[in-house]
Amino acid sequence: MALYKRGGTWWLQFRYRGRRYQESAGTSSKTLAAEIQRKRRRAVEEAANGIRRNRDAAILFPAATTDWLQLMEPTWAPKTYRNAVLDVGHLKAHFGSHLLVDISAKGVADYVMSRRDDGAADKTIRNELGTLRGILKHFRLWSALKDDGVRLPRGQDTDVGIALTTEQEAALIAACAASRSRSLLPAVVLALSTGLRLDEMRLLRWKQIDVANRALRVGRSKTQAGAGRAVHLNQRALQTVSAWTLQFPKRKPDHFVFPSERVGFSGNDEIPQVFDTDPTKPITSWKTAWLRAKETAGVTCRFHDLRHTAVTRLLEAGQPFAVVADIMGWSAATSVRMAKRYGHIGESARRQAMAALDAPTLDRPTLAQPVATIH
Repeated sequence: MALYKRGGTWWLQFRYRGRRYQESAGTSSKTLAAEIQRKRRRAVEEAANGIRRNRDAAILFPAATTDWLQLMEPTWAPKTYRNAVLDVGHLKAHFGSHLLVDISAKGVADYVMSRRDDGAADKTIRNELGTLRGILKHFRLWSALKDDGVRLPRGQDTDVGIALTTEQEAALIAACAASRSRSLLPAVVLALSTGLRLDEMRLLRWKQIDVANRALRVGRSKTQAGAGRAVHLNQRALQTVSAWTLQFPKRKPDHFVFPSERVGFSGNDEIPQVFDTDPTKPITSWKTAWLRAKETAGVTCRFHDLRHTAVTRLLEAGQPFAVVADIMGWSAATSVRMAKRYGHIGESARRQAMAALDAPTLDRPTLAQPVATIH
């Protein structure tokens, strides 16, 4: 067995049954690195001789996360992968020198307390532990921790969102209309008019929009229930889409509705010019233009609050919750959670529904028509 230093980190190296093992110990301490190497060698020997059921578990946590991320990346949306990489970064800071088999219930509890000390919200910690669970499930080690009583922190659901007032919406629309980004205004109006999620709209292609039938079909979505659902276009959404099509007379079905493009100024006229438009690639983000528009409008909200606004207005108009859930593409579990979140909005609709039971019939006695007493 050998230890060697690369940069400021010790690496371990040994051979067993003709196989060479070489991994970072993840520490600048030679003493700790030697202990990690000893445990790693022992774990390999035990796994090879059937003492441990899961031979793959005898690896260091950083190596396991690399393998897991490479395996999962092709199946995830880019945003999901980026979030997992961030989660892994926090997890490695705590479990970086651990073998997978050495991650314990106490270690997980210590991680939760450490992240809370860092000021992380319970929702953030829950997401990070969800990533840890995914890694350990892949190596068939999660069930043992679960049996030891490990539970993900529940915390409070802080993602309550806000619904824009008509005044806020008007100010925001005006700011978007003045934005350098020509696609920001149609994107915001479409979000308010359909309740589409950000990525559902960003990745929208022309072949998904049927102007003749006033509808669009969602492609990839956050939930299975959301993918492929049909969303009907109201008059405002239809006018927005129709006007936006005029910007792309040579569009093809596979082209993105909101393509990647750059904006600059030509000459001294301060008029923004669009260039480098690539309809085969979707716009990466409206982040900068969105932040400027909100600042100009004096409105504090997230892009997701446009969807929240659409949901609120549908429910306030008395639309059945089941219909709204179908339009928004909520999963069954999400529908239950949203029913609690938006429960107060449907109060007037529930009163009207129950009022229907007040209507007297010809053969139904009321308080004004007392039931005859049988002698």
